[in-house]
Amino acid sequence: MKAVQLKEFGGPEVLELVEIETPVPTGREVLIEIKAIGVNYADTARREGQYVVKTPLPFIPGAEIAGIVAAVGNQVSSVKPGMRVVTLINSGGYSEFSLADERSLIPLPEQLDYQNAVALPLQGLSAYHVLKTMGRLEKGESILVHAAAGGVGTLAVQLAKLFGAGKIIATASSDEKLELARQMGADVLVNYTESNWVEQVLEATGGKGVDVALEMVGGDVFNQTLKCLATFGRLVVFGAASGEQSRMYPGALMARNQSVIGFFLPQIMRKPELLQPSLVELLTYLGEGKLKLTIGGVFPLEEAAEVHRLLQSRKTTGKLVLEP
Repeated sequence: MKAVQLKEFGGPEVLELVEIETPVPTGREVLIEIKAIGVNYADTARREGQYVVKTPLPFIPGAEIAGIVAAVGNQVSSVKPGMRVVTLINSGGYSEFSLADERSLIPLPEQLDYQNAVALPLQGLSAYHVLKTMGRLEKGESILVHAAAGGVGTLAVQLAKLFGAGKIIATASSDEKLELARQMGADVLVNYTESNWVEQVLEATGGKGVDVALEMVGGDVFNQTLKCLATFGRLVVFGAASGEQSRMYPGALMARNQSVIGFFLPQIMRKPELLQPSLVELLTYLGEGKLKLTIGGVFPLEEAAEVHRLLQSRKTTGKLVLEP
């Protein structure tokens, strides 16, 4: 089968198309014929050797796949070949086939195609839990969503509205992206390339600051976002797209009872009591038409390197998808 693999860490050019053996499922494993692959910032962090956990080499990126069950292991009981599914895996998604544990599979509703399906699990669950589980967003509270036109951002804006946020402040780098955030439900639009974007956020909250802020850029954006936080405010960190780490002084949080909280989706996936209800809620919103999935582009698997370049250029909107 074809797969995109990296043998060393580096830029997009280290991604190469290779031919490898198709895996064979055993035990509770399921072999999935992949129809769509979600591309995420976590994939670029893996490629650069900057991911939260160590990345072994050689490595096939890709944690988000949708497709058809092609074969099952001898202990599989809940799924059969031919079923349409979507799932999250640790690695191996940039390929024509991949193995997954039967317990991680989500059956696809008939109205949901493969491309839209891969926009939901990783980014939908991330948006859900950074808001509700980690950010503890309450009705009437204000929220700041960075990169609001991206895959997580567009879902976070919509979910914040569904959860009853009082004021949703969205940041992005262009008028086009800000317009998309407005269509998703943002109340206040801020271009973060402008030098006074922090002042704009504070002005929008009457000088109080936001109750919850979602931050995945890193570097100076993290420290600037701290300045936007209200008393008892919570800043949830769920990435570092810039590749830059931030330095902070914990004592500065004390005066206004502020919190900085980290988020890593695999920890949620290890807790079924958190994972399953949130998946059901997201699928319900989707089925009722309350949640819109935004596809920013669909590309052939062999163009994975170019897709990484596009993602890191911050010129894209919505979800980027690869197809074998």
